[in-house]
Amino acid sequence: MLVGGGIRLIPAHFLLFEKLINVIHEHAAQARIAFNTNPADTAEAVRR
Repeated sequence: MLVGGGIRLIPAHFLLFEKLINVIHEHAAQARIAFNTNPADTAEAVRR
């Protein structure tokens, strides 16, 4: 699962980000979670 910077880096979206992480963890506990900072580093974030 990749959570983009558009959700994670904007302070007004903090609660949404927190809810998304909790839902991912609840429904896909074994999933890897990646975080990018912009569209250009998405592939790098997924590879990590």
